[in-house]
Amino acid sequence: MAPRLLLFGSSGRSGSVLARAARAQGWELVAPTHDACPLEHQERVSEAVLHSEAELVINAAAVSGLEGCAEDPLHAHLVNAVAPAAMALACRHTGARFIHLSTDYVLDGRRPGLKAEDARCAPLSVYAASKREGELQIAEALPAALVVRVSWICGNAEKPSFIEQTLCRALRGEPLAAIADQYSLPTDAEDIARILLAPQAATLSGVVQLCADGEPLSRHRCAELALREALRCGALPALPSVEPQELARAPFFREPRPRHTAMSHARLTAAGFHLPTAAECIAAVVRRALPSLTPKHI
Repeated sequence: MAPRLLLFGSSGRSGSVLARAARAQGWELVAPTHDACPLEHQERVSEAVLHSEAELVINAAAVSGLEGCAEDPLHAHLVNAVAPAAMALACRHTGARFIHLSTDYVLDGRRPGLKAEDARCAPLSVYAASKREGELQIAEALPAALVVRVSWICGNAEKPSFIEQTLCRALRGEPLAAIADQYSLPTDAEDIARILLAPQAATLSGVVQLCADGEPLSRHRCAELALREALRCGALPALPSVEPQELARAPFFREPRPRHTAMSHARLTAAGFHLPTAAECIAAVVRRALPSLTPKHI
C-alpha cells in the first residue's frame, strides 16, 4: 500500500510542485481545497488530519501577502499560526510526521551575513509575526515536527516569482527594475519538494533553513543573473538593463520588509543534502521557465 501524504496548500507556488513530486514518487496524495478545509477554522483543520490516516502531513499553505496580512491581522493569525498549531497537535495524536514551511522574514534583518538556524528572530510585519507565532506554537505542540524556513521561492512557472516575472517583462521588451538593497537567497520549489520528500528528512526536527548556497544576493542581482541565463539560452537578443530601486521607495510596498535575511543551511548540509548555488538555482529556474513562455503567455 502506498504511503499517504496530507498536503495543505497544494495549489500554491511550492505546494503544487510538492503535489506533483509526491505523485511521481508513489505517494497517495490527499490535498484538501480551501472550500473542503478552510484553514481559518481550527476544528476543520484538526479533523482533516485526524481522519486522513496520513503518515506525513505537510503544510505549504499561508497568507503571505504582507499588505493583506496588515489589513486583516486576525485572518493572518488564524491561517499562519493557529492552523499549523492545530495540525501539529493532531499529528501528535495520530503519530504522523509533520513538516511546516516558514519564512526568512521571521529573522532579524538588520545586519548583513548568513543567518544560522538559531539566529535571533525579530518580525517586522504582521505577516512575519504570524509566521513566527506559528513556529513557536508548533514547537510547543509537537517538538518532533520539522519547520523549514524558505526564502524568495521560485521555480514554478505557473505561479511566477519575481524571477519569472522579470524574465517575462524582458521578453516583452518592457522596462525592468528590481530592489537593490534587500538581500537574501532564492529557494527553488523543486528543491523544496526534493528535500521534504527525501527519506532522510524523517531524521530531522526543529528548524532547518532551505535556500540556495553562497553569499547573499539582492533582488536586483538575481534579476541580472536570470537575464544573463536567458541571453545565454538565446531567448534574448541582448542583455537588457535593470534599474536599481530602493526598498524604502518602492511604491508597491506599504509594509516593512527586512533587508538582510539570507540563511545558512548548515543543518541540511550536515544531513547530507546538497543545495545549488544561487547562480545555479536561478539558471535552472530560467531554463525550466523558458519553454512555457510562448508568445501566448508573454
